[in-house]
Amino acid sequence: MLRLRLRVGVTYARLVSREDAGEVTASLQSPVSAANRSEPVPRSYDDSQSPHTSGVVRTAWSRARRAARWHRPYTAALLLLDAFAAFCASLVATATFDQASSGLIRGENQFWFLTVAFVLLPLGWAACLWANGAYDRRHLGLGAEEFKRVIRAAVGVAATVSFLAFSTKTDLSRLSVAVALGAALLLILLLRRLARMVLHARRRSGVATHRMILLGTLPEALEVYTAVTRNRDAGLVPVGISVTEGLAATRGLKTPVPVYDARDVPALVQRLEADTIAVCGSVGAEAGELRRLAWQLEGTGVDLLVAPQLTDIAGPRVHIRPIEGLPLLHVEEPTLSGVAWLAKNLLDRVAAAMGLLALAPVFLAVAFGVRVSDPGPVFFRQPRVGVAGRTFRVWKFRTMYVDAEDRLAALQEHNEGDGLLFKIRKDPRVFPFGEFLRKTSLDELPQLVNVLWGEMSLVGPRPLPADNGDFLGDVRRRLLVRPGITGLWQVSGRSDLSWEEAVRLDLYYVDNWSLTYDLAILWRTVGVVLARKGAY
Repeated sequence: MLRLRLRVGVTYARLVSREDAGEVTASLQSPVSAANRSEPVPRSYDDSQSPHTSGVVRTAWSRARRAARWHRPYTAALLLLDAFAAFCASLVATATFDQASSGLIRGENQFWFLTVAFVLLPLGWAACLWANGAYDRRHLGLGAEEFKRVIRAAVGVAATVSFLAFSTKTDLSRLSVAVALGAALLLILLLRRLARMVLHARRRSGVATHRMILLGTLPEALEVYTAVTRNRDAGLVPVGISVTEGLAATRGLKTPVPVYDARDVPALVQRLEADTIAVCGSVGAEAGELRRLAWQLEGTGVDLLVAPQLTDIAGPRVHIRPIEGLPLLHVEEPTLSGVAWLAKNLLDRVAAAMGLLALAPVFLAVAFGVRVSDPGPVFFRQPRVGVAGRTFRVWKFRTMYVDAEDRLAALQEHNEGDGLLFKIRKDPRVFPFGEFLRKTSLDELPQLVNVLWGEMSLVGPRPLPADNGDFLGDVRRRLLVRPGITGLWQVSGRSDLSWEEAVRLDLYYVDNWSLTYDLAILWRTVGVVLARKGAY
C-alpha cells in the first residue's frame, strides 16, 4: 500500500512539473489566440533520454553534464600545466641550492626528499588550486579572477607547508622552500597566461565558444549582442534572438542573427544546439517568470545568464544584496579619490622624472632626426583640454612640415575621423621620419613633461584639442580625470576605432578606474606599441 501511494505521488509530481513547464512556455511568449491555444507545444527534451524528468538534480552524484564542453580538456590541460610548473619549481630550487644530497628537509634521506619535492608538492598545488576555484569554468579564459584565485592558492600552499613543518617540528631550508613556492607561482601564472592566449586564438577561429540565445525584446537583445560580440575572446557567440513580444514587427528587418518567437525556449535551444541563454533587459520583470525559466532549464546542462540594463560597469563596482529572495544590484560610485588616487599621482610624477632622465639620449637622437628631416622647431605644442576643462599645451615631437596648419583646410574633405580629431591614414603633411615617430609612438615621449607638471597622467583619456568648442553630453565626463599618454582607447585599437567607440572606452575607464587597471593598461601598451597597431 505504501509503495502504491509513492508511485501515485511520483506520477502526480511529474504531471505537475509538465504543467508548470507549459506555464513557463506561455509566460515567455506573446498572448496566444484561442485558435492556436490547443496546439501541442513542442517538447524541449525527450523524457526517455533524461534521467531527471522534472529537471531537478536528485543526488550530488547525478548532476547534469554541461552542454558546453570546451572547458573539460582545457581544465585537464591546466591541471597538467600547474603540476608541471610545481615540478619545475622544485627542480629549480634543488639545482640552485644543491639540496639533492641533503634533501629539502634536512636530515632526511633522498627518497623522502624526492617524494616531497616532486610528488607531494605538485599534488598539494593542484589540490589548493582546485579548492580555491582556480579551475572553475566561469573564471577561465577572461578577466583577472582566475589569476587572483591562483595567488590565493599560493598563500594556501605556503600556509600548509608552514603548518606541517611546525606541527612535525621539521627543520626546513626556508630559502629553498621560498624559491620553490615563488617559482611555482610565477610559472603557473605564466603558463596559464599562455594557455589563455591559445584559448583566445581558438575562439577567434570559432572553436571553444558558447552558442548563446538572446531572450528579450529586439532592442534589448541587439544591445546585448553588440556588447558580447565586441570582445571575441569571451567566446560568446549569439546564434539566435528569441523575442518575447513584437515578433511581427521584426519581419523584414535585417538582424545579425535569426529572430524566433519565445514559444518554447528549451526546444529552441535544442534546435540551434545552444548551450547558453542570456535573458536581456526586462524579460524577468514579471514576478516568478525568470525563476520558472530556471526551473525549466534544470538538468539540461544549459547555462542561464541575466544581462541587466546596466552596461559598462565593471564588477568591483557591482555588489549583490539579496533581500527576502530579491537580488538587488548595488552600484558603487567611481573611486576617483583616496589613497589609491594619491598613489596614482605619486606614481605618475616619479615615473615621469625617471623616464625623462633615462630617455635623455633618445630625446637627443629624435631631436636630431626632426631637425634633419625638416628645418623648424623640434617640439610641437598645441592647446588641449585637461581635467575640469582647464587648458594646457601638450608637448610632442614635431612630425609634420612647418606649413601643416596652412594645408589643413585643403585636406578637410579627406578626413577619415568621425569625431573631434582630424585623421588621415596617409597624411601628406607628415615627413618620413615623422611617420616613423608616429608608428613607434616616440612622438608622445615629451608628454612626460606634462605628466611631471601634473597636467597629464601616464594613463587616462587622450587630451582633445581645445579649439573644438565646449564638450557636450557624455564627452564632458572625460574631464573628471587627467588626460593620459596612453589609455584604454590606445590599447584597444587607437586610430582604427570610431569616435563613438573611443568615447565609450574613455567613459568606461573613468567609471571603473583602479590602480590595478592602470598597471594593466601600461602593460598592454608595450604590446600595442611593438605591434604598431592603429598608429598613423
